[in-house]
Amino acid sequence: MAAASASASDAQTSYGTERDNEPRLDVELLKDTARKALIDTLNAVNGVKTLVLDPTLAGPLGLVTEVALLKHHGVDKMFWLEPGPLTSTATNVVYLCRPLIKYVKIIADQVKTHIRESQKHRYTLFLVPRISTLVSRILEEEGILGDITISSYNLQFIPIADDVISLENDAAFKELWVDGDETVIYNSALALNSLQKVYGRFPRILGKGDYASRLATLLTKSLPDQPSPLSDPSIPSAPFDSLIIIDRTCLVDEFIGLKNSHVELPVSLLTVPAAPNPSNPNATPSGSASITPLINEKTKKHHLSTATDPLLAELRDLNFSSVGKRLSKVAHRLDEDYKARLQAKTVAQIRDFVGKLGGLQGEHQALRLHTGLSEMLSLKTRTELFNKSLEVQQNLLASYEVSAQISAIEDMIAQGASMQTIVRLLCLASITSGGIKAKSLDSVKRELLQAYGYNYLPLLLSLAAPPLAILLPNPLPISAAPAVAGNKYPFITLRKSLRLLIDDNPEALEEVENDISYTYSGYAPISIRLVQCVAQKSGVISNPAERSSADDGNGKGKGSSARKLHAHPIVGWKGFEDVLGTIPGKTFDIAQKVPASANSTASSVTSLMRPQEQTTTTAVFFLGGCTYTEIAALRWVSRQNKGRKFLIVTTGIVSGNSLVDSIASTGKNLSATKDVNT
Repeated sequence: MAAASASASDAQTSYGTERDNEPRLDVELLKDTARKALIDTLNAVNGVKTLVLDPTLAGPLGLVTEVALLKHHGVDKMFWLEPGPLTSTATNVVYLCRPLIKYVKIIADQVKTHIRESQKHRYTLFLVPRISTLVSRILEEEGILGDITISSYNLQFIPIADDVISLENDAAFKELWVDGDETVIYNSALALNSLQKVYGRFPRILGKGDYASRLATLLTKSLPDQPSPLSDPSIPSAPFDSLIIIDRTCLVDEFIGLKNSHVELPVSLLTVPAAPNPSNPNATPSGSASITPLINEKTKKHHLSTATDPLLAELRDLNFSSVGKRLSKVAHRLDEDYKARLQAKTVAQIRDFVGKLGGLQGEHQALRLHTGLSEMLSLKTRTELFNKSLEVQQNLLASYEVSAQISAIEDMIAQGASMQTIVRLLCLASITSGGIKAKSLDSVKRELLQAYGYNYLPLLLSLAAPPLAILLPNPLPISAAPAVAGNKYPFITLRKSLRLLIDDNPEALEEVENDISYTYSGYAPISIRLVQCVAQKSGVISNPAERSSADDGNGKGKGSSARKLHAHPIVGWKGFEDVLGTIPGKTFDIAQKVPASANSTASSVTSLMRPQEQTTTTAVFFLGGCTYTEIAALRWVSRQNKGRKFLIVTTGIVSGNSLVDSIASTGKNLSATKDVNT
């Protein structure tokens, strides 16, 4: 598989270079809108103010603004919204939070404490993303509704990459499939309608899943908070060809995923490196240090961005087995570039080298950062538990000796594997096998609770109950609800019909290199296969690169633009109706009428262009969250064809661990009165 990964990473770079030359939607407009709305929100409260912030909003707000901007608009002190007394020297106290009952109760307690202590403050509560009548009712019951001014801060999609926008709602999955709270569906509809106002309407809405179907229905109706997109003439002509909505229950294979987003980094990795010593021109510029100090070193929060990191775009979508080779290539190239200064003899040559020096130092810093991260991650990937987990996952996907894999999971509990790893493996075993033998399931559940604590019993109950119904016995008891039986996943059937698993053997290496299964080392995520059923039908049936290579008579190598076929028009689920029918949840395809506008003439001209001259954008919305690996796989699909770009839209970025943690309601709590500035 290493050979396949290396070749695939080379092809990816070639494809990526071409794709970067194609225009994309300017998602920075959404960031500017969010920042302006925040400034307007703060300016609505005159004078110096204390800001009390919902901890879950710290990350999203950090993507659209900075502390200096908040201070410039009157924020004197900032505190986390947590239980406990609040000390404010400013007259104005501004609360900014999501409309959750626990936060409203905290606010009520703090306000009543101030009233008892005769402290004089003016309170303003900004709810994200909109006002909730439930909040007003709770404040009224607490007797302080008249003391607080309630408004909203309409924070919607936030760009986290040039092709990814997110609502950054980490709790969306739990709210929908555990709590039964469908607020996120309505909020998603409002946000998608706002997206249409900025970039244009979705002429076609397709999707899979019951909650996805409800969202699509809302998008075609006029909502109280917004006019219907069909009735608003101010919406520009659409650059989109379709919107594909898939809810997370159709994508249960994420339980095999790996978390690959890191923001807490050792301080030494963030320092600017020195150029190589002229007296030692053969030194490698990577500056790799011993990994032990890095692990024990103090960390600092760092935002990875392609705007500031010249290597991130090149590395972020690679299979982890290819990263080392790519970093080595970059190190050798930088080494040669630094040696060029020794060959600079004339003033012009020296001036050219000095002009490139800033870029070299930026790449040098990025190389140190990613090399350090790779070394830190390699310590985990070399552990016995990690490799055992990987082996169990691969065997379960292939339906190989399922009983032996359950025994291996029990052994991993005894060896001290994390709770999240064990739960994900159990869920994967249940999904891929249609359930686990009742006796074995009861035994492993008992061991899990004894090893990790009985506080995880609600987690196991949630996983076994509708609407999730993932962790199930096989066969189902007679008393099982019909909804549970209806949720059983036909994985074995889908594995063949959607070509989910590609064998790890020499004959299959070429196929893996050019398929989305590269991102999962031979496994194609169901979510992206469903997208391909709409946007790249041939890629589901066979390897698109093999076909184009057969048609390519000029002998060009991998990554040649001649091998890239033009994307076909969106024609719905045609050809895959039977496959979609076996997957639980509704399947829908809605064509929206796009009325004529001032741009109709230009649109008519565009429609007459040859297909090779047109480029369209397909928006893919993941309701309940998507993973970075799915993003990498969707980018891989985009590189296989010309004429279609993808805008990845999601309620939030998730991983297997984060999904388990959200269901278990685990997380880190911040100090009640800790100053955000400290």
